[in-house]
Amino acid sequence: MPGYEYGDYEENVDIPYRRVLVTGATGLLGRAVYKEFQNNAWHSLGCGYSRARPRFLRCDLTDEVAVRGVIQDFQPHVIVHCAAERRPDVVERHTEAALNLNVHASGTLAKEAAGMFLIYISTDYVFDGRNPPYGENDAPNPLNVYGKSKLEGEREVLRQNPGAAVLRVPILYGEVERVDESAVTVLWDKVQEGADSCGVEHCQQRFPTYVNDVARVCRRMAERRLQDPSIRGIFHYSGTEQMTKYEMACAIADAFSLPSSHLIPMTEQPAGAGALRPHNAQLECSRLGLLGLSVEPVPFRTAVRDSLWPFLYDKRWRQTVFH
Repeated sequence: MPGYEYGDYEENVDIPYRRVLVTGATGLLGRAVYKEFQNNAWHSLGCGYSRARPRFLRCDLTDEVAVRGVIQDFQPHVIVHCAAERRPDVVERHTEAALNLNVHASGTLAKEAAGMFLIYISTDYVFDGRNPPYGENDAPNPLNVYGKSKLEGEREVLRQNPGAAVLRVPILYGEVERVDESAVTVLWDKVQEGADSCGVEHCQQRFPTYVNDVARVCRRMAERRLQDPSIRGIFHYSGTEQMTKYEMACAIADAFSLPSSHLIPMTEQPAGAGALRPHNAQLECSRLGLLGLSVEPVPFRTAVRDSLWPFLYDKRWRQTVFH
């Protein structure tokens, strides 16, 4: 069919009551969301683009005809929209392409999903970080183009589909295919250097959040929405452990029983550090809690070890076999 292609996932099965479409299913968060729904009696369809085949549907989300075809064919009850250009420095350099995905494609998806429950994944970077914590009703003021693009995406989604939900989350990590899939797990490269001193940013306050926890929240929201149409609008979810990147790197070292004395905290941002980031965009998450939809975060050291270990084990196995 024009604009989208099926991978090997397609089976001749009866479609059960609950169907979910996950965009960006090849990405860090999308993989976790797809797995969470699939493991909990949802008929799950994941779509991606450059990495979609053979497991997932290949669909260009900027192609309105293709998006309409996927939705009409699958008729999902729920769509979790994880696909985005999430790297702030890339968004600064390739703004038009990022806006096409983060804003325009999101609006198209929301319009085509009329009558369906859409969860749009957004970011704490819609806030400037000057007066945390931020509740769902606090006024956004993004500092960089990425934050602005996600805020415009939120507004476009809610304009096109007033019954949709926006779920804002902070810096994410989880089981990776490459360590640079996450701004958290990429710190492994600095941790393992060991012998050489290595500077790590110790300015901005972050709340690293495990994608498996976010996925559970998405499923809870979806299942509640099937019975309660008031589940709509803006929600926040976040890990609860406050850390700079230096503190994350030390925690990663501790999780793997590695030394951290070579890690040097850098308390000033270097010149040319890229897109401006908020100092502390802590999210206040009471709305999910009051509705009984939140989940207790997995402790950082446990979750980051679980996130990195499969990648490291696979890497060591490949080095043993092929070298």
